[in-house]
Amino acid sequence: MSYLDITFPEESTFLVTGGAGFIGSNLCEAILKMGYKVKCLDNLSNGHIENIASFFENQKFEFINGDITDFDVCNAACKNVDYVLHQAAWGSVPRSIEMPRIYEDNNIKGTLNMMDAAVNNQVKKFVYASSSSVYGDSKELPKVEGREGKVLSPYALTKKVAEMYGQMYSDLYGLETVGMRYFNVFGRRQDPNGAYAAVIPKFIRSLLKDEAPQINGDGETSRDFTYIDNVIEANLKAAISNSSVSGKTYNIAVGGRVTLNELYSKITELLGKEAIQPIYCPERVGDIRHSNADISNAVNDFSYSGSIDFSTGITNALEWYKTNI
Repeated sequence: MSYLDITFPEESTFLVTGGAGFIGSNLCEAILKMGYKVKCLDNLSNGHIENIASFFENQKFEFINGDITDFDVCNAACKNVDYVLHQAAWGSVPRSIEMPRIYEDNNIKGTLNMMDAAVNNQVKKFVYASSSSVYGDSKELPKVEGREGKVLSPYALTKKVAEMYGQMYSDLYGLETVGMRYFNVFGRRQDPNGAYAAVIPKFIRSLLKDEAPQINGDGETSRDFTYIDNVIEANLKAAISNSSVSGKTYNIAVGGRVTLNELYSKITELLGKEAIQPIYCPERVGDIRHSNADISNAVNDFSYSGSIDFSTGITNALEWYKTNI
């Protein structure tokens, strides 16, 4: 079932934090297409106004330029909101190792502010972004909720703490929270620029410029690359799920494994750039070697499908980047 077929009560209002970012702007777009009201909260530190510029003409869209580290901003943003989709955070494992205090302020304090504001305003459901990085040094494949290892970076720690707060706010305050453990999300609007950009847009940007991309390690590191439309589906289905899922976290992926070498080969094939050879560099500190999700809990508990596979997703993403880089 397409996420456009999901229905919420008429006049429902969503608050998307980090709504000018990659995932957030796609959520805003999807909800507006469904005909519901959207508040977008973003301080534009990582998001881009260009991602949401086309939404300003829609009377059901409201942009709030504010920071989740300010509780008053969070509290005001949650007023008259039915569903919060909390995506605002600082990403990137390497960057978190360089500046852990910023990650503490934004990812932990900011998430706590948002949960508290949601309680104050009697929000129906609080769906928030977590990460596959919480599995840490666990070598078990596929990754199953409840069987985590030792976290390997400040970023992973902030997401683990967010999950603990999600459980606590469900138990103590009655806030219906649902955590989304994203596995390497990719797709339209993912920023290819900067030292901390994700691997797929970095590969695509370099190859479109006929430049050789860098691969960290030997290229046999594997990931469960997850197309953005699967993440939209998961957030919306979690938002309308019954109260039995409250306090839980779920793997959001497609349940596959693609190595960086396989990823590179697929992208060069689709772009006709097979002659360009990658540059292999040292592995990054804090990176997990392999990542592959068991998505059965999300499938069983709120009918998540993850129906768009890697091959379809990467083809769609490339078409977008060809006209947007």
